[in-house]
Amino acid sequence: MLAGKQSALYPVLRNLEGAGLLESFVEPSMSGPPRRYYRVTQAGREALTDWSAAWRATRDSLDAVLKEASA
Repeated sequence: MLAGKQSALYPVLRNLEGAGLLESFVEPSMSGPPRRYYRVTQAGREALTDWSAAWRATRDSLDAVLKEASA
C-alpha cells in the first residue's frame, strides 16, 4: 500500500487531469463541503497501459542483471 501525506495526492490528481488522463466532477455532500470525484479517461487508460509495459520491461531488465550477478 502507498503511504504518504494526503495533501500530496491532490497536486498529482490536478496534474493528471490537466494532462487529460483524468476528469473530475463535483457532487454535493450530505455532510460537509461538496466532494470532487475523479475518473480515468480513455487517454489515461492508454497511458497506464504504456507505463505498465515500460515498468515490466524495466523490471525484467533488472531481474536479468540480478540473475546474472548471482550466478
